[in-house]
Amino acid sequence: MKRIITLLAFGVLLSGCVSHGVSKNSVNETQLAQHRFVLDTVNGQAVEKGEHPADIHFDNKMVVSGSMCNRFTGQGKLSEGTLTVKKMAMTRMMCADAQRNALDNIIGKMLSEGAQVDLTDGQLTLTTADQTLIYTQADQAQ
Repeated sequence: MKRIITLLAFGVLLSGCVSHGVSKNSVNETQLAQHRFVLDTVNGQAVEKGEHPADIHFDNKMVVSGSMCNRFTGQGKLSEGTLTVKKMAMTRMMCADAQRNALDNIIGKMLSEGAQVDLTDGQLTLTTADQTLIYTQADQAQ
């Protein structure tokens, strides 16, 4: 009998440790509002900043905009730690930088399908099963 009670107690304890896909410190819209972040790394590889660094901005109504090679914008939704931007508009120019062209596809797919968001000490991380983008807070969005 004691063994059953111990096993049940242990099971309850373990069930409290299970993650349901939501980060422990879920980011809220207020934390992102009016901030601009500059892209540092993609999947652990440094991104060339150049004259016009790749970035992402959030306004106070969760309109998400930014640039990789092309500019993008759309109405964002943050739910249970996942950021999605459905019906995102993006310019369609070809850039001389192959990395920037690839980044357009990456950010477009991430935001339309949904990316897990983490914001820790001014570092914004967008993550999917395939990609991880790490940004550093640059300044207030315009």
